[in-house]
Amino acid sequence: METISKIEKLFALFNESAETLAKELDDPYIEGVAETGENLFHQTVLQEDLSDIAKKKLSNLYDRANLSSYTKEEIRKAYQLAILKGLKEGAHPNHQMTPDTVGLFMGYLVNKFLKSKETVSLLDHAAGTGNLLTAVLNTLEQKKVESFGIDVDELLIRLAYSNANLQEHPVSFFNQDSLQPLFVAPVDAVICDLPVGYYPDDIVSEEYKLKADEGHSYSHHLLIEQGVKYAKPGAYLFFIIPNQLFDSKEAPKLNQFLKEEVIIQGLLQLPLSMFKSEQHAKSIFILQKKGEGAVMPKQALLAELPKFSNRTAMQSIMKQLDEWFTINK
Repeated sequence: METISKIEKLFALFNESAETLAKELDDPYIEGVAETGENLFHQTVLQEDLSDIAKKKLSNLYDRANLSSYTKEEIRKAYQLAILKGLKEGAHPNHQMTPDTVGLFMGYLVNKFLKSKETVSLLDHAAGTGNLLTAVLNTLEQKKVESFGIDVDELLIRLAYSNANLQEHPVSFFNQDSLQPLFVAPVDAVICDLPVGYYPDDIVSEEYKLKADEGHSYSHHLLIEQGVKYAKPGAYLFFIIPNQLFDSKEAPKLNQFLKEEVIIQGLLQLPLSMFKSEQHAKSIFILQKKGEGAVMPKQALLAELPKFSNRTAMQSIMKQLDEWFTINK
């Protein structure tokens, strides 16, 4: 209970600051969350055009914050609650955050597949608010990590770098179209909760093998190809994919691309209870780019994950996963 109350206490502080800033600056609440993150990181009120009363109130709040008394995970969860409130109010399409349990499980998988590496470079090329990326980084504390986050949305990138700064993660963020050429050298691991939809720029799509033969291409297909492009030979890729990924008319082309470029290491279906309906359900798709160090598993890692809250079932599945790693890695 103590951890929950600490998170709630910190959220209350983020929330009060964000509400004050939004009201003073006549901005949406979510903008206030971004401003709050920057203020707390710099330990000062950065906005000049505030009333003296608001400045004093915010200064008092930040003096009380004492972020050093919180763990990275507590900060991430509290800031995430404020972001969720803001995104809900703004009703941003495609800005759903990756659930905590999925982020932490993704971190477990990245750790297991990259067990032998002490230094890791990591890319999330649809980083959004940085929640998935920082959740994974919080599980990689035993490793030296260089990480990169890309997103086309300026507000989301602001939230992402505030998120990373508050947790003291030195992430390099780029505010750009993730399907344009990236300013990133090839990495050891790619993680991405793929935004599903059509990509409007047909000229950029032309550069991709997975472009549609007619009409707009699927952005989630192109993002898989982009991830493979920026992965080192032998690197691992962890995509959160829609379960219907292989049901579309573009699926044969995707299958052919995967056969040529990667080794499929596993497919883990997330619990259906996490999603509004079966058609929104997702899975974690684990790939390894062909090249030096890439090894075909004796058998791909295939499983339907139980509810994360079902401790007994989760212990059973973790045992199965550990056995798979013993045999295959």
